[in-house]
Amino acid sequence: MGTTVTSKGQVTIPKRVRDLLGIRPGSVIDFERAQDGRIVLVKIEKKASPNRFARLRGHAGKGLSTAEIMAMTRGER
Repeated sequence: MGTTVTSKGQVTIPKRVRDLLGIRPGSVIDFERAQDGRIVLVKIEKKASPNRFARLRGHAGKGLSTAEIMAMTRGER
């Protein structure tokens, strides 16, 4: 199965491949080089990456000083 590269370097991923990999609009893909030199299309699974404040949701608790709270938000604690 072949596809043509446009002047902008774009290609259309064949439907059969999109369906096989579960590629939908908005999917993130990557191209990796295999040991034998071939280039392989890989779908990147989006990981839920909690931001640095996610673990601080709620309240800081009683008795914490401003310095302790700031250390928590900086990830120093």
